[in-house]
Amino acid sequence: MYFFFYEEPLIAIIGDIRKSRLLPERKEVQDKLKMVLDEINLKYEGDISAKFLITLGDEFQGLLSNGKYALKIIQEIRMQLCPTEVRFGIGVGKITTEINTDMALGADGPGYYNARDAIEILKKNEKKNKAVLSDIRLAMEGENVTQMLLVNTIFELMKSMEQTWTGRQKEVIWDMLKNQDNQNNVANRLGISQSSVQKSLAKGHYYVYENAMKNVAGILGEIGA
Repeated sequence: MYFFFYEEPLIAIIGDIRKSRLLPERKEVQDKLKMVLDEINLKYEGDISAKFLITLGDEFQGLLSNGKYALKIIQEIRMQLCPTEVRFGIGVGKITTEINTDMALGADGPGYYNARDAIEILKKNEKKNKAVLSDIRLAMEGENVTQMLLVNTIFELMKSMEQTWTGRQKEVIWDMLKNQDNQNNVANRLGISQSSVQKSLAKGHYYVYENAMKNVAGILGEIGA
């Protein structure tokens, strides 16, 4: 077991579109976000305690009963909204109000406080012009500080890898992550050669990145399991 909780926690996810007011096609991005969240709510219905929805023009949130698919959901949103950048706060803790399963709105408690704190820390780091700006952060209270720091360090390392990717490498790597199949199929979808796919995966350190994702997903998967 990676984590210890006195009470069964839930996982609140808050997403926030970066520099949304500067987007030239802001309404189109918001429409796309709504469509993506609708797909997430349907695809992961069995693990969602309160459906994801847009709470403000630039922000959205949802509530998960466990951490099994938390990172997968975040990565799917990131990939589908690309090149629009989104920051994510993952908050683990109790929800002290009644939960409306149809929408993650009006609920309150440490789970949401922690997710909000994670978002605010990401924003502060951006203002400090840190060299590596992670766009995902985990926050929780209690006796799990060491585990939390470990996960956040992995998020930062993953982001540092992403910052080295060329446009082609990112396209190849995210296609591979999304479809989870072989290099020939990736090449066919993107209209490039298999050798180009192989080079992009190697130079982008895809298998290290994928392994980091799997390890974090496994750690988060123990929450609420």
